[in-house]
Amino acid sequence: MSSVEDARTLPFAWYSGEEALREERARIFARSWQYGGRAAAVAEPGSYLATDAGGVPILVTRARDGELRAFLNVCRHRGAVLMDGCGDRETIQCHYHAWTYGLDGALRAAPRSDREPGFDKGDWSLLPASVEEWGPFLFVHPDPHAGALAEHLGDLPEILARDIDIDDLVFHSRVEFGANANWKIVVENFLECYHCPTAHPSFSESVDVHPDRYKLEAHPTFSAQFAQAKGTGERGQFHLLYPNTGLNVFPGPANLSIGPIAPAGPNRTERYLDYFFAPGLDAEWIAEFFAFDDQVGKEDTVLVESVHRGMASGVLQEGRLLLNAEPLLAAFQVWLGKQLSSA
Repeated sequence: MSSVEDARTLPFAWYSGEEALREERARIFARSWQYGGRAAAVAEPGSYLATDAGGVPILVTRARDGELRAFLNVCRHRGAVLMDGCGDRETIQCHYHAWTYGLDGALRAAPRSDREPGFDKGDWSLLPASVEEWGPFLFVHPDPHAGALAEHLGDLPEILARDIDIDDLVFHSRVEFGANANWKIVVENFLECYHCPTAHPSFSESVDVHPDRYKLEAHPTFSAQFAQAKGTGERGQFHLLYPNTGLNVFPGPANLSIGPIAPAGPNRTERYLDYFFAPGLDAEWIAEFFAFDDQVGKEDTVLVESVHRGMASGVLQEGRLLLNAEPLLAAFQVWLGKQLSSA
């Protein structure tokens, strides 16, 4: 993307409307690795975790044989979502008509099916999906024949390891939030710090956001941002693993947050971040960190909701990117366009 014409944004009409979201769910979220939660939630035999991949319900289990599995979290009878949350149990039972599955996905019981000629429980097991672990993180993919997670991660683990060892971190908590904006607007806001001097005074006061020192790198499957704290030179990293997994390492004591940027409709995005810190980190520092992060998040919410209202008004067809300041947006939009145009 080198010409003025190439610097145009995606059509603003792509950021609203049910049809656009249906295409994205079919061509992007149903075909991508996404963060699904903490690997610790399904570490023990007999455990399960219900998660979501851009609107595709996924159920991760670890049966008594110790194998980690994933399925579409949808009953084969009438399509009810089977489970929420996480926990321990021997079977998965639908709350609608009590169809019961093992943690291996096999249909164990379907009330009154013995009265149905030709009914074979073996034909109605849960449909499989894919699941893999990366350190303390769990990733899911709706396709049971997905390529290896390592291929999608690319160089990200090595880049992250420059500043932090993910296996040394301890889970602290999950924070849930959202915005009345299309998921792509939220992603694109995450992909640039062009807005930081204007919209994030506290962030810009502590982190050097000068364009010569706030570094941006586009990779085939993710976008990377690198920053340094003013004064101390401590380093931070901010990544988007396509299509929608955000990963943050702020300058300072070892910290990491990770979570999906998930569409809850064309006009709403739901998010959560799982926070990890170095063991024994000072509680006062963590409290100050959360206050800082919350402030930045609230500022971003105001921005993305404003952008959504403007785009959805229909008064403009498109915008114009500044490629020196927003190259990661351009890279994401090229990737997005390729996914949506794929067969």
